[in-house]
Amino acid sequence: MKAKFPLAYPTAGFGALLFVLGAMWYAASSQNSAAIYLLLFLLVSVFLVSIPNTLTNLAGVTLRVESAKPTFAGDEVFLPVEIMNASRSTRYGIEVVLPDADKTRERVDSIPRDSAARLTLRFATHHRGEHKIENLDLTSCYPLGFVRASKRFVSNQTYLVYPKPAGNSQLPTNHSRFADNRVQQSIEHGDDFAGVRDYVPGESQRHIDWKAVARGQPLMTKEFAAETKGAVSLDFFELRFADVEEKLSQLTLWVIEAERARQPYGLRLPGVEISPALGQMHFHYCLRALSLFRPTAYEHE
Repeated sequence: MKAKFPLAYPTAGFGALLFVLGAMWYAASSQNSAAIYLLLFLLVSVFLVSIPNTLTNLAGVTLRVESAKPTFAGDEVFLPVEIMNASRSTRYGIEVVLPDADKTRERVDSIPRDSAARLTLRFATHHRGEHKIENLDLTSCYPLGFVRASKRFVSNQTYLVYPKPAGNSQLPTNHSRFADNRVQQSIEHGDDFAGVRDYVPGESQRHIDWKAVARGQPLMTKEFAAETKGAVSLDFFELRFADVEEKLSQLTLWVIEAERARQPYGLRLPGVEISPALGQMHFHYCLRALSLFRPTAYEHE
């Protein structure tokens, strides 16, 4: 992530400090007290010395944002973040702030030198689609809390929000579109062995052809075929809702229910038609299509 130059700005405690210093100055000048003047100058000196220490506390500290798993609208997004301290000193009281999500923040009390700390930012999301995390801030008001240093990092990370599942959980009974077809799927109880394909990182390793690996061949995943007579058709055009978002919510619920029931399902949207299948790859592929659906595509049909 690319970092911008750190900035410093006063905190609420700075206003209280100014009030105290002003009161001390008034008391010292009105009473001509050397002791109060000495205490006043001491406090001002400590405050001035604390400013470079606050700025230095972010020196050598960088931020790395990991990918967030897709979630449904209305649920929380969990964004993993790693704070790395490449300096020669321990850094204290560092916060990660996400300005675009109502200033969501998490705090790390200390990070030893040449070490890293991991944390997770949690924030609610209400709209489907692909969202971009543009900025994250590292902030610290260590050691005295009168000044806060802030370093902004520019991010290109994105996260996906699926439509909120809602509607009737009973699956439609229209099976005619996919009758007598066969579906390629990687499931544990497929009826017939259908061959192998390249392994995709992140898939379950239960279906890897380990015998081929032992012979020096690359990772391949076994595929099975199952009869899809009765595969359910999840069709955008058959829904009678007036609102597009209601249609997408209903289709999202049906995708979840069909996958849960292990019933092969296909999805039809304006400009998109996904053949029936089963499994996590197919599940997320359908949900992604629903998430990225643009109403303009429907309007031009």
